[in-house]
Amino acid sequence: MSGDGKYLNRPLFFIFGMEILTKTEFRLRLDEFLEKISNGAVFIYPTDTIYGIGCNALNKRSVARIRELKRRETNPFSVWAPSKEWIKDNCILDKDGKEAVDLLPGPLTLVLELKKKISIADNVALGIKTLGVRIPNHWFSKVVEQLGIPLVTTSANKMGRKFMTSVEDLDPDIKEDVKFMIYEGPKEGRPSKIINLVEGVVKER
Repeated sequence: MSGDGKYLNRPLFFIFGMEILTKTEFRLRLDEFLEKISNGAVFIYPTDTIYGIGCNALNKRSVARIRELKRRETNPFSVWAPSKEWIKDNCILDKDGKEAVDLLPGPLTLVLELKKKISIADNVALGIKTLGVRIPNHWFSKVVEQLGIPLVTTSANKMGRKFMTSVEDLDPDIKEDVKFMIYEGPKEGRPSKIINLVEGVVKER
């Protein structure tokens, strides 16, 4: 049995105080975890590409903690939007922007001009007027929709290091203040394509 399989087959498992949950376990305790996320818990979750680390993007203290864990002092974070409507309400969309939003959900990060600064904590995208937004094509998008708030979405690794595709890739320092992880086995994806609609630039990663 692989190292990843042993985590999936245990009903309850902790690493350095971080609880590891399967999709089924998470769903069985959904209300409990929705409350934890709303209250600012830092956690790791699967996406349609790789594993991400995030928190309530309105919680400035939690956002700051993710910056500390990743050693990412100033670079902007993107958010996992709860819906396309949230993006339309909080970002400025021209024709190209509207067409790009229609491509969601998918493995894309759209960089748009932020219309309502109060829609995220001010340390999510420090000192800039744009915001990267995602809606991955993944079951967890329904959870974010149910929460009704944006989540910080950034790769679960220290800045400049290999991104996380399995639990064995997770940097020990990242585990330090993560409350829980939703784990669904190894992933073979890469970080999302960035479509910067403000500068007209597309970046593959």
